Amino acid sequence: MKILLSIFFTPVVMLLTAGDVLAAIRTKTIEYKQGNTTLEGYLAYDDAIKGKRPGVLVVHDWTGLQSFAKQRTEQLAKMGYVAFAADIYGKGIRPKNAEESGAQAKMYRDDRQLLRDRATAGLQVLQKNQLTDPKRIAAIGYCFGGGTVLELARSGANIKGVVSFHGNLDTPNPEDAKNIKSKVLVLHGADDPLVPEQQVNAFAREMRLANIDWQLISYGGAVHSFTNPAAKDKLKGSVYNPIAEQRSWQSMRQFFAEIFRTPVSNSKSSN
Repeated sequence: MKILLSIFFTPVVMLLTAGDVLAAIRTKTIEYKQGNTTLEGYLAYDDAIKGKRPGVLVVHDWTGLQSFAKQRTEQLAKMGYVAFAADIYGKGIRPKNAEESGAQAKMYRDDRQLLRDRATAGLQVLQKNQLTDPKRIAAIGYCFGGGTVLELARSGANIKGVVSFHGNLDTPNPEDAKNIKSKVLVLHGADDPLVPEQQVNAFAREMRLANIDWQLISYGGAVHSFTNPAAKDKLKGSVYNPIAEQRSWQSMRQFFAEIFRTPVSNSKSSN
C-alpha cells in the first residue's frame, strides 16, 4: 500500500536550546492513506540534529488532530525525536464540540480493527521517514489516543514502547495482549471517573497473563485529561492538573531513556 502521497511545508518554528544555540523545529503537514481514506498528519523535527534518531508517534485525543497534539509533537521534536502526529479520523474531520468528538471516537472504539489500521498507517509514515531510526520507535497517546496506542501494541506492532496518558484501558480482545512486542507505560489519573478501578484491574490482569513488561503510575487527585490545560469540566471529571502533567512527562522521558538507551533529555517540562 502506498502510504505517503504528498508533503506540504509549513512555517519553521524557531526555538532556543538550553545552550542558547539557535535550532529550527521544522514542521510538515503530511497527506497519506489508509485504504481509500485520505489522512493528514503532522511531522516535527529539529533540523540541527544530523542523522537518524528515535521516532515517536503521537495519537490525538477525541477532538482529533488539533492544536494540543501538534504542540506535543513539537515538544518531542525539541527533545531530539522525529515526531509524527497521526490522523485517526481523516483529512478535514476535526470535531467542533463534545458531541461531534464523542461520535467520532465511538466509531473507532466500536471497530478496533479499523482503529488499529489507522494507527498502523501513521506508524508506517514515521517508519519510512528518512530521519527516523526504524529500530527505535515509540508511540504515545492522550485519552482516546492512549487507548489507541495500546491497541497498536496489541496488534503486534514492532515498536519499542507505548505510553498512554489518561487513556482508556479496555479492549474487546484482551487475549491479543500476547501479541505485544513493546514495553508499556500507563500514566493514569487515580480519580479518573472515565477509567474506573474495574477497568484498571482488568488491564493489570491482561498484562500479567500475557507476561508483558508494563508499568502503571497513578497520580493522586488527578482525573481525566490531566495533561490538557483546556480541560475544565469538573462535572464530567475532566480537569487539568499541572502537577500530574509534569510528573507524567518526566515519567515518559525516563521511559524513553530506557527503551532508546539514551540519556534523559534536558527538557524538564511539557510546557
